[in-house]
Amino acid sequence: MRQSKLFTKTQKEAPKDEVSINAQLLIRAGFIDKLMAGVYTLLPLGLRVMKKIENIIREEINAMGGQEIFMPSLQPKENWQKTGRWDAMDDLYKVKDSSDREFALGPTHEEVVVPLVKRFAQSYKDLPFATYQFQNKFRMELRSKSGILRGREFMMKDLYSFHLTEEDLNEYYEKSQKVYFKIFERAGLGGKTYLTFALGGTFSKYSHEFQTVTPAGEDTIYICKNCSQAINKEIKGDVAVCPNCKGEDFNEEKAIEVGNIFKLMNKYTKPFNLTVKNQEGKEQEVIMGCYGIGLGRLMGTVVEVHHDDKGIIWPESVAPFQIHLLSLKQDEKANEIYESLAAKGIEALYDDRDQAAGEKFAEADLIGIPYRVVVSEKSLKAGGVEVKKRNEEKGEIVEIKDLIGKLK
Repeated sequence: MRQSKLFTKTQKEAPKDEVSINAQLLIRAGFIDKLMAGVYTLLPLGLRVMKKIENIIREEINAMGGQEIFMPSLQPKENWQKTGRWDAMDDLYKVKDSSDREFALGPTHEEVVVPLVKRFAQSYKDLPFATYQFQNKFRMELRSKSGILRGREFMMKDLYSFHLTEEDLNEYYEKSQKVYFKIFERAGLGGKTYLTFALGGTFSKYSHEFQTVTPAGEDTIYICKNCSQAINKEIKGDVAVCPNCKGEDFNEEKAIEVGNIFKLMNKYTKPFNLTVKNQEGKEQEVIMGCYGIGLGRLMGTVVEVHHDDKGIIWPESVAPFQIHLLSLKQDEKANEIYESLAAKGIEALYDDRDQAAGEKFAEADLIGIPYRVVVSEKSLKAGGVEVKKRNEEKGEIVEIKDLIGKLK
């Protein structure tokens, strides 16, 4: 993409009402735009990052057998009344049409997916299976002060698994934990994300969160020094030793929740009478689990973890482009390089604008693409182009013929 054609621009100052690093940098760098508190537009650069995150999740969920669907956000009141959440859920957005009929704007999709599955699953032979989606969610969030970490409208991957036995659910639940760690590793949060015991289990004492350690975290977790199992502060008062290894020494850390998993058992299948015929020909209740990842929250967490005083430092796996090509009054040679990169399938943001070098360098640091390639009179005299990683202080001169090999 030629930067001269990009309709969005960077900003020197962050909005005064944004206190979180993720929102400040993403707005200044032109990745998102704030429509109102808790609601943001994804701009071209931001959408590219979101799609990279989405594809990582999709690849890993598909690899474990997930079947992708797309369910409506507008949901019937009757389904929410069946589960009791129409009145019990405080952050549920409720809307009326001109006929005075009421609907829910889905904060989650159990009330949709369970009756959907009921239409198709009739026999034990149809189980187990898991279905998932990427879909906007709506929650009446009263404290939307953390940028895209806590929104009123946000994109989520929600997966639902259906099982005949608790043993089978437990096996899938354990498998999902490993897949989640692979997702967070690929997104650039490996080594900082911990499986965390939390309250909220439906038929077990605990659910599980995935918490990424960062000073910007709204949660406090306690990490076992012996086995790295973490415990959310909400339950730490009841837990004297590590539930995993019985260790007694913990490190206290601030963290951001980037994912969660629950064993729902029959909490939502029972209200809809979701049963199948078992091997004896008798009706047997289906049980389920749910597994969520907020894509915007994950994107914001990556920024909170990977930045410096100059701007964002994107991990290569989720960066909007692989390289940022800067032309310093050497457009003819830069054009050639840009075309050759495109021909080789290397994603490049090409700064072909007529601006001062200092402004281009500052914007490149703010945007945070992994590699900066500078084409200048100085670099060409030195034998090529200057290549510098965003997270390194010094660059090096690379011959143009070796550039693609260097980047790959």
